[in-house]
Amino acid sequence: MTIKQLIKLEDKAKEVWVISPSLHYDTENKDFSEIVSVNLGEKTKYRYIVPATKQIEKNLATYQKMYKVSDEEISRNFLILPESEFNPFIMECAIYDASGDCIACAAPAQEDGNDVIKLHRDSAKTMAKHFKAIWKRYKRTRP
Repeated sequence: MTIKQLIKLEDKAKEVWVISPSLHYDTENKDFSEIVSVNLGEKTKYRYIVPATKQIEKNLATYQKMYKVSDEEISRNFLILPESEFNPFIMECAIYDASGDCIACAAPAQEDGNDVIKLHRDSAKTMAKHFKAIWKRYKRTRP
């Protein structure tokens, strides 16, 4: 799958769950930031799980300014977990429409390359299940 195909998938999604060690695509990739901006305007529901790093702190400020979101929206839409030694090895993952035709994709967290991995449907559903469980454990709500 390519980035352009992924952007088309994200454009059609009603709900996007992102696991990101850096928020690179949402804050530094022009093509993705455009689709996120459009989707937020169309009330697409975004939820993020990110680590508590200096880079995330900087990119959250950028995200907030780029998309004109409030502190309350950041608090509601982002789950910030402790930093891990695994962070440098984590790919950015997105789960699209988890409660419907669940699709999950992964790409390197710091590149603007063209390659994206589309995961098997069973893997996507498993990831969605884990995302939901982690979100509920820390946020005490459904994503």
